[in-house]
Amino acid sequence: MRSRGPVSGVTLIEMLIVVALVGLLAGITFPSVSAGVDTMRLNSATGSVSSLFNEALNRANRRQQVVEVTISKSEGALWLRSTEPGFEKKVTLPEGVTIRSILPEPVQGEEGPRRFMLYPGGVVPRIGVELANARNVRRIVRLDPITGVPRTERVEE
Repeated sequence: MRSRGPVSGVTLIEMLIVVALVGLLAGITFPSVSAGVDTMRLNSATGSVSSLFNEALNRANRRQQVVEVTISKSEGALWLRSTEPGFEKKVTLPEGVTIRSILPEPVQGEEGPRRFMLYPGGVVPRIGVELANARNVRRIVRLDPITGVPRTERVEE
């Protein structure tokens, strides 16, 4: 007869301790990871809006086309349309990021999407979009009327 050697394996108690430690670590790190994801989404949306404004200015000045910038707060989206047939570009904000306000503030009672026109060689309108994420961290993307460059500002509480 053979003699039995040492038995290797994991006991139920050891397994429960490991599962409890993994659960504890996940519970501790989840809020910071979630906040990081929300901030990344807001930064991505800010970059997309800034890029869209830049494209609108370039199309108006370099291609000598009238460009319409439409901003819809309810849909969380921005569009570019130009006089070039079939040209339309849409930017939809990522999940968790909303348009809090469109600047300048609309006339009282004006609802629905806001439209701004960019004319070749014309004055850049004062367009601004305030974005917010689920944690109410806010950013404003504005077109600077003097330089014609999109600018991003952090909104402090």
